[in-house]
Amino acid sequence: MKNDHPVDRAVEQQRSLALAFKRAELSVEDLWLRYFGVGGEAGFIEIDAYLHGLTDLPPLERDTLALAVNERLDELTWTHRAGFSRQIRDSTPRSAPFAALVRLLEGTELAPPDRLPKAVGTAATALGVRIGVYLVDYDQRCLHPLPDAAPERPVPERTELDVDTTLAGRAFRQIQILPSESPSGPRLWVPLLDGAERLGVLEVEVDEADELYDPGLRVQCRWLSMLLGHMVVLMSQYGDDLDRVRLRTRRTVNAELVWSLLPPLTAGVDSFVVTGVVEPRDSVSGDAFDYALSETTASLMVLDAVGHDLRSGLIAAAALSAYRSARRAGHGLFEQARLIDETISGHFGDAAFATAVLVELDLTTGRLRYLNAGHPHPLVMRGGKIVKPLAAGRCLPLGLGLGDLEVGEEFLETEDWLLLYTDGITEARDSTGEFFGEPRLLDFLRREAAAGNPPPETARRLTKAVLHHQNGTLQDDATVLLARWTRPSRVTP
Repeated sequence: MKNDHPVDRAVEQQRSLALAFKRAELSVEDLWLRYFGVGGEAGFIEIDAYLHGLTDLPPLERDTLALAVNERLDELTWTHRAGFSRQIRDSTPRSAPFAALVRLLEGTELAPPDRLPKAVGTAATALGVRIGVYLVDYDQRCLHPLPDAAPERPVPERTELDVDTTLAGRAFRQIQILPSESPSGPRLWVPLLDGAERLGVLEVEVDEADELYDPGLRVQCRWLSMLLGHMVVLMSQYGDDLDRVRLRTRRTVNAELVWSLLPPLTAGVDSFVVTGVVEPRDSVSGDAFDYALSETTASLMVLDAVGHDLRSGLIAAAALSAYRSARRAGHGLFEQARLIDETISGHFGDAAFATAVLVELDLTTGRLRYLNAGHPHPLVMRGGKIVKPLAAGRCLPLGLGLGDLEVGEEFLETEDWLLLYTDGITEARDSTGEFFGEPRLLDFLRREAAAGNPPPETARRLTKAVLHHQNGTLQDDATVLLARWTRPSRVTP
């Protein structure tokens, strides 16, 4: 009779892993890196001790380690097959995760946005699960479900979920896959991402609770989430159905103009993540931000155009276009500021201007260069504390003539945060007329640094705090651009 005692199974798994590890032709360090890459959380010393039978690991970590070993063994072995005159690729997907990705791609080819749930359902069937899609609204307060497309069996109607108080919201906030063994059935909540940008969550329903702790399923769900996130963004560019789910109030003409020009709210490269928020999201007039990331450089800009009407939106649009024109032509800060200045003064007259901060960061060294055209000082946060405001590099607001320009310079250190913001943050007033103020802003940043939230969540929480201070209604546009730089561990040739 087979012995299924948990202790015996754990011992047998440890022996099996140790043997497989020897056959995998890996060092302990190489295996740990692979294990960490597929979601493992145990440290190098713990893995080394486990492989030598000196300690135990939780079941999920043991299974994740087994996944990493088995992937390596798959690389070293093959099945003998009849040969061709040349190498022939497989024309049909042979594995469940590959089939799921292919079906999602094929299901969205030449498809309108409202067909996306059907494509997701087909991909979910290939994985042997059921998937519901929730998109976060532009206020980042609630997760709203997409309709199910002819589910194979009836499921309870999905309702919106609060970002701050639900397990799904926690998965969204922390960008972390979370299991749920609720009475309605076991499920995984998987962040829905386009690169670094948070779009919502996937509700992955499984048949057995044990599947929630299958590391292979988690990896496969992450792959599907990454591809689906790209599809959501792409399909939103040529249809309104997905956008209607996220847009809970009608935007003004001014706001539509500004939003049409903004880059993705969050983006990242290996050593740098940047995220932006504009408020009020449905009626912003003259605030805007932009950025561009490359292998070696991050270029950032935040601006605040004068006024609170469509004209201010047009000034912001012209300034963004001038900035991009100069930047894409390879010009630096001086030429970028000059072209913005000339564009505003040449098309809108002497009374038009925009305050702005333009930044260039060398991602290999941390060297930061900046110009400040009449704007609030950028802030650098290090180790949970504000190091100092960046007070150099000042000139007149753009559109009023630049005068003498002098670029400010600073060097960032590993894990430094950079905050650019408009005066609508610090000048937000409560019912008594008290400003949100810089001291309150600095105190908020210190608390957020201690909480360890990623940049997108910190920016979301900051704008929420500003809105709360002003009783939910802003009297002026408020924009935040928050970035974190991590020095690359090695430079690849």
